[in-house]
Amino acid sequence: MLFRARARLNAAALAGNLEALHVRAGVPLLLPVKANAYGHGVAQVVQATRDLPAVWGYAVAMPLEAAEVAAMRPGKPVLLLTPAAPDEMSELAALGVLMSVSTPEEVAALPPGARVHLKVDTGMNRLGARPEDAVPLGEALRARGQLAGVYTHLAGADVPDLASARAQLERFRPVREAFPDVQVHAANGGGVLSFGRLPGMTLARPGLVSYGIAPDHLRDVLPLRPVLSVQARVGAVHTVRAGEAVSYGGLWTAPRDTLAATVQFGYADGYPRNATGHAQLMIRGERRAVLGRICMDQFMVDVTGLDVRPGDWLDVWGADSVHPSDVARWGGVAEYELLTGIGTRVERLLDLP
Repeated sequence: MLFRARARLNAAALAGNLEALHVRAGVPLLLPVKANAYGHGVAQVVQATRDLPAVWGYAVAMPLEAAEVAAMRPGKPVLLLTPAAPDEMSELAALGVLMSVSTPEEVAALPPGARVHLKVDTGMNRLGARPEDAVPLGEALRARGQLAGVYTHLAGADVPDLASARAQLERFRPVREAFPDVQVHAANGGGVLSFGRLPGMTLARPGLVSYGIAPDHLRDVLPLRPVLSVQARVGAVHTVRAGEAVSYGGLWTAPRDTLAATVQFGYADGYPRNATGHAQLMIRGERRAVLGRICMDQFMVDVTGLDVRPGDWLDVWGADSVHPSDVARWGGVAEYELLTGIGTRVERLLDLP
C-alpha cells in the first residue's frame, strides 16, 4: 500500500477497556462507533468487538453510518442516535436498524415493523421528548409493538460536580420505571466512570473512554489504555545549519547544526496546526521537539544524534509514546477533535492478539 501514515488499533487493549467498563457499569455496553469509531476505523472496531460478550450492540449518529455498520452484519443491534427523516425510515427498518424517536410526528412516520428507542431530554436540550411527554409517547409505541428501549444523555457526568447529572437521572427515573420491560440506558463514558452501576439501567454507552481516553480527574478510576497508535514515515533527513530557519514564517531558527527529519504527516492528516511550538515526538526512547510550523502534509523534528533514516516509521502518538491527550492539549483541541480529525490518507490497521 502507498499510505505514508497508519493508525494501528490494538484489539487486546480495546477488549480490556470494554471489559473493565462492563464490570464497572454492571450491564452490557452499547458501544458508540460514530464518526468512524471516533477516528479509530469503524470496520476495525466492529471486527475487534463483534464477539465480545461485554458489547451488546453499536450506536451511530448518522443514517449512512447505520447502514455501513448493518452491512457488516455484526450480529449485534445497531442504534441510530439521531432522528431519521421519514424518507430514511423504510430503508433503515429494512436493515434492522433501531431508530431513535422523540416526537409524535416521528412515531406517526414509522413504517410497520420498525423498532425504536425513545429518546428523553432530561437537560441536554439537544434532542428528545420532555419527561412528561415521554411516558404517553412510549405507551403509544408499546401499544404498536415498536418500543425496544428508552434512554437519555447526560450533559455533565464527566465533570467533578455531578449535581446536574444526578438531577437528570432523577428526571429520567419516572420514564424508566414506566417501561421496565425494555432496554434502558443513560450513562455515557463519564457516567460509567463517575457513577458505576446505575439503578434500573440495562445498558451503558461509554464513548471515548472505551478507546482509552478519560477526563483527567477520572483517569485513575479504571486502568484504561489508549488503543490507537498513529505512525508516519520519514520522507527525508537533512542538516539544518546554525542560524537557518525551518518551515513557514521562520518561527524556529537552529541554534546549532541540527539533524532534522521530515515526517510525512500534517494537519490534513490530523495533527493540529496550532501545536506548532509545543509538539514533540517520542523517538528511540527520547522526546524530541517538532521544529517550526506544522505543514499540511509534513512536519520536521529534531533527530540530532539518533539513527533515523528515510523510510523509517515514527510514532506520532500512542499508548507507548506521546499520549494523545498531550497532542490535543498542545493543539488547543479536545481529544474528540483530535481523533475524529484523523484523515483519510491515514491507513487504519487492526492488530489482533
